[in-house]
Amino acid sequence: QVQLVESGGGLVQPGGSLRLSCAASGFTFRLWRMSWYRQAPGKERELVATISSGGGSTNYADSVKGRFSISRDNVKNTVYLQMNTLKPEDTAVYYCNTVIGTDYWGQGTQVTVSS
Repeated sequence: QVQLVESGGGLVQPGGSLRLSCAASGFTFRLWRMSWYRQAPGKERELVATISSGGGSTNYADSVKGRFSISRDNVKNTVYLQMNTLKPEDTAVYYCNTVIGTDYWGQGTQVTVSS
């Protein structure tokens, strides 16, 4: 079965950096687009970044453009989200996602940006 396991969240000061990882299993990872979403308290889940199956195409939410970078390793079956210049408004639970007929989600990893 499809499994997505996020890691790398934590507490960071404004201006700092974090790198999230999502380890995938149960499907042919290299064939599928992968995405990162986030959900802040009291807000709807929002798309942060998407990467094509081969990694050659990426898209970002306007709020993170120039600060976040999505990448993938199709040998390690892992997708990453490098987050730089973090702001308090980036505080959220971050989720890994893929769509293979239906949405699959990881359990999420908490990112808190605070001084």
